[in-house]
This record gives sequence, C-alpha cells and structure tokens, in this order.
Amino acid sequence: MSRNNPTVEIKRLPHGEGLDLPFYATTHAAGADLRAAIDQDMTIEPGEKVLIPTGFAMALPDNFEAQVRPRSGLALKHAITVLNTPGTIDADYRGEVGVILINHSDAPFHIQRGDRIAQMIIAPFVQADFQAVSELSETGRGTGGFGSSGKN
Repeated sequence: MSRNNPTVEIKRLPHGEGLDLPFYATTHAAGADLRAAIDQDMTIEPGEKVLIPTGFAMALPDNFEAQVRPRSGLALKHAITVLNTPGTIDADYRGEVGVILINHSDAPFHIQRGDRIAQMIIAPFVQADFQAVSELSETGRGTGGFGSSGKN
C-alpha cells in the first residue's frame, strides 16, 4: 500500500534555531510533535492561558489544513491542554504557528525551551457548497440534539 504524503514547507524562525522541526515520534504516529520556542523558562499558573511560540511558519499544500491538538500525556498527568482544540491552521496562513495552552490543574506548570507542548495533524479537507432550502430531508433522529441517542 503506497501513501501520497503531502509536502509541508517549513520556515524556521530566528527564535526557533536549534529546536527540532515538527516530527513524528513513532513510525505510525498521526501527530507531529511541536516544541516550545521560548527564550526563558515559563510557568502557566492554574487557570491561566498562554500563547506558546513554536519557532516556525509553514506553507501547507492546497486543500490541506493543520490541526493543533493536545498531547495526551500533558492532559492526563498535568491537566494541560490546547484551549481551542483542535486549532485549525489554514493553507493560506504564513505566520508563526502558535499553541494556546491552558492549565486546568490546581498546580503551576513549568515549560522549558524545547519541551513538546502539542501535536499537529496534517489533513485534507473539502469546501462545501452551501445551499439554502425551505425543508430538510427526514431522518430517524430528526431534531434530537445533545444526548438524544441515549446513554448506552
């Protein structure tokens, strides 16, 4: 089975020198790890949100997006997550990739330069054609919303 992997152009920014570019930690990893490109150690206090720079900008291929997601270990062990999960980076954005982290724990969380802070998924997307109609087709679920399909 062959894969057509898209090419993502990466521009390392001056404050990202010496840090790994996004990378896949294992052969079958879906997410590429992102590192903190900070000049000095920082602390995220309980309830605080911060924008962490990654030290790079990128050019995604047409019809692809990047999704920034939490690292499961940070979420489980420290209650640190990406605030706007998943954060979407559009193919036409050329600025620095940043990660908005929030501390949901009751303890301060310390970050050092080069720490892995999030993961990034590169995924294709489609743009829909939106059409106004007067009625929608019927389904078994109908207008049933949150929790309407039951607990089990």
